[in-house]
Amino acid sequence: MKSTILTTSLLWFCFACNSSTDKPKQENEMEKKPTITERPFGNYEGKPVTEYTLTNVNGMQVGIINYGGAVSKIVTPDRGGAMGDVVTGFDTLAGYVQRGVPYFGALVGRYGNRIANGKFSLDGKDYTLAKNDNGNSLHGGNKGFDKVYWNIERMPGDSSLKLTYLSKDGEEGYPGNLNAQVIYTLSSDNGLKIDYTATTDKATPINLTSHGYFNLSAWKDSTILGQELMIKADKFTPVNDKLIPTGKMDSVAGGPMDFNTAKKIGRDIGQVKGGYDHNWILNRTGNGLELIATLYDSASGRNMEVWTTEPGLQFYTGNFLDGRLGHTKNGIKYIKHGALCLETQHFPDSPNEPSFPSTILKPGETYHHTTVYKFSTK
Repeated sequence: MKSTILTTSLLWFCFACNSSTDKPKQENEMEKKPTITERPFGNYEGKPVTEYTLTNVNGMQVGIINYGGAVSKIVTPDRGGAMGDVVTGFDTLAGYVQRGVPYFGALVGRYGNRIANGKFSLDGKDYTLAKNDNGNSLHGGNKGFDKVYWNIERMPGDSSLKLTYLSKDGEEGYPGNLNAQVIYTLSSDNGLKIDYTATTDKATPINLTSHGYFNLSAWKDSTILGQELMIKADKFTPVNDKLIPTGKMDSVAGGPMDFNTAKKIGRDIGQVKGGYDHNWILNRTGNGLELIATLYDSASGRNMEVWTTEPGLQFYTGNFLDGRLGHTKNGIKYIKHGALCLETQHFPDSPNEPSFPSTILKPGETYHHTTVYKFSTK
């Protein structure tokens, strides 16, 4: 009898101990669910702009705003756990609409990158675009997707936002009513996934991308020249003095454009006139999502992987940043080479280069590509 009572008492004690330790564990698990919060960010064309902040179970944060569908912040830890914002941006909408903002964090379209002489021909018809960059058309024209109002919808699960925009027939000179959709998802493994889809009722060129400017030191280092970059690409598309591809596909082997083995960005930049602002032809094994680039900051330990389904990558070293922009987060001066872009894309000027992969979307087809920026430390 005594043995039975003793055994029962021990079982009760163990149950009580387990219950007491399980309770805070369960509460902690509940606290670690992903969230989406909102804050007013200004007004644009009579519509309220909101900053939506996605937070995952690790505390990583990504901000998205209606204006340009821009990524307004990416807050991620260094190797010591200290959080830092690793993308350029502004505290309020006033910063984004000031003159001279170079597409900070924005969704770019209808055609990302350059189209020579602001013109192309399609199905026997000539189309004229805004010449907003040295006689060429850049990033969709005077009012590309980076300057329009995107509708934002919260999706179930508190990890994703769906953005939509209708680009009407003739907008910025492009044919067809284009329905564009972009879904941003912040994963539990610190990846920012960007899914792009679009349909049209007339054949049209399309080349959507995200124009985030990264500095993995979170501006503890004022430039990105000491950060290490790897790009899986044996070839790139050389350009003329107006940054329009010549139509050639040159080897990177052994030269300043060779990033197949990770190297510091500043090592060879002096050999590239004006700095890096070129399209790399990615080494791909198929049509799926593949790792095509990495960026590493040894001081902070932050590492970023770039995964994409696209054939090209535009690497740009912030050559035109000059420290003059106002309303910046924490008053940061975004100086020359203060941040870099890794824009997944089709090639520049593809509508005028038959040898490049086609960027023409036709009625009945669906444009789709996916890119992931994944953050870690080492």
